[in-house]
Amino acid sequence: MIAVGRDLDHDGDAMARLAERLGLPFADLLDPNEVALVLEYRDGRLSVSDRRDRRARPVSVGIDRVLQRYASLPAPRRGALGRAIGKRTRTVVDATAGWGADLGLLVAMGLRVTAVERSVVVAALLADGLNRLRHSTNVRGRFRMPRLMVADAIGYLADSVDAPDCVYLDPMFPPKRKRSALAKRPLRVLRELVGDDDDRRRLFASALTAAGKRVVVKRPDDAPPLEHGADESYAGKLVRYDVYFTGRERI
Repeated sequence: MIAVGRDLDHDGDAMARLAERLGLPFADLLDPNEVALVLEYRDGRLSVSDRRDRRARPVSVGIDRVLQRYASLPAPRRGALGRAIGKRTRTVVDATAGWGADLGLLVAMGLRVTAVERSVVVAALLADGLNRLRHSTNVRGRFRMPRLMVADAIGYLADSVDAPDCVYLDPMFPPKRKRSALAKRPLRVLRELVGDDDDRRRLFASALTAAGKRVVVKRPDDAPPLEHGADESYAGKLVRYDVYFTGRERI
């Protein structure tokens, strides 16, 4: 179970409004043994803490930290993700925003990005990360603030009026079978919050219909493609990006 923690550094009413908006109880009103994840502020960041492992660091969205890696913005599109996105792409829908790591890379490239997240808890963390990016004095250069939509991406793409150049998909990777190969804790926490993306193929079909030029799908390097027939693939470290052109990209 996930609950909201009370925070002495933040206004109690604000935390109560957050709990009400997300439909979550307060952790201190529950049996501690029933609470696995706690949403609370740590070092000025809205974070998720895992009470099952006190040594684990809280998980928060660090889009501002992603952009701080670059000496200047917009960043060149030289890496595997940049090449998969394509030089002619200007607008992107990140349909599986998650913790926002790839969202930060897309923003750093100077793209106009709409981030879609269906989990209200993850979306709250993303909103906090974007708010910090908006007020960051350490990110220098030109970039566009992304737009965050709290919605199911399948329905959002179906209802979208303006076709984005690219739809980017990073569906939940298949769970690791061996304990030695377990995903890192942030991904395990994300899986607890959003599930296994069992509708990933429906999402791909919706993305292919909505995208103006291409759909880019991130996959583990040892996993089969989400769908066969990729037009291009670009290998990164431990992952690859499969690119599917729409009819309009081929013109």
